[in-house]
Amino acid sequence: MLPLDDATLLGLLKEDAPYGDLTTRSLGFGAAPGRLTMRARGPMTVCGTEEAARILTLLGARAEIAAPSGTAVPAGTVLAEATGPAEPLFLGWKVAQTLTEWASGVATGAAAIVGAARAVAPGIGVACTRKAVPGTRALSLKAILAGGAEIHRTGLSDTVLLFPEHRAFGGPEALAAQIGMLRLACPERRVVVEVKTLAEAETAAEAGADVLQLEKFPPEEAAAAARALAGWTGCLAAAGGITPENAAAYAATGMQVLVTSAPYYAKPADVSVTLAPA
Repeated sequence: MLPLDDATLLGLLKEDAPYGDLTTRSLGFGAAPGRLTMRARGPMTVCGTEEAARILTLLGARAEIAAPSGTAVPAGTVLAEATGPAEPLFLGWKVAQTLTEWASGVATGAAAIVGAARAVAPGIGVACTRKAVPGTRALSLKAILAGGAEIHRTGLSDTVLLFPEHRAFGGPEALAAQIGMLRLACPERRVVVEVKTLAEAETAAEAGADVLQLEKFPPEEAAAAARALAGWTGCLAAAGGITPENAAAYAATGMQVLVTSAPYYAKPADVSVTLAPA
């Protein structure tokens, strides 16, 4: 994905330092040459170094990316460096660091689920939902891609997902009719149906769903659904509560896709910054 645009990055800077850096300005060494270096304190999957470098560049520093988004790095790896006058380095320091820590935490969380699942089922997909922290969706989606996951849906406008709540508005026998309406209205889209029981899954498969999203099925129930639907040619996806700790168990059930929101709430990665005279 493309880096965040300049307007968004400048907005982050304005939020943090609307009138500049009072401390550095008051100390009077803003024009002195300096060097800022960002390093990984622990192993991580990197995300956000492009944005970090651009933040510092927008302020007048010269920045270089050492570890692009999507790179898995060990502790101590240099992620990015910048040189220039001290004032812009101090001004952009924390915004660049915090953005990289948060995005790398999401990417590392996604990579952990992908790694655990594919150790059991190499061909399985891991897709992250649209339930990112409000206001962070663009960076969140970049981060989960950096971690090796895929986008489940960017929003309500790009995919067809039929929830039980939709079916409630059509009455108890609405499912087949609603699937038919969706096929007419969105012929180029696959029809995904969320189900909460095996009986619902069997009914939706028979009604013509392309994808069954098994909502909060424990692994043993997901495995039972896969066995019961062995002759069905659609796609089975498990959703709800999937984490690095249980991803392997879900991958062993016969699911083709694991759908998760967990990476968005992962602990930020730890990035150290040194800022010293050049």
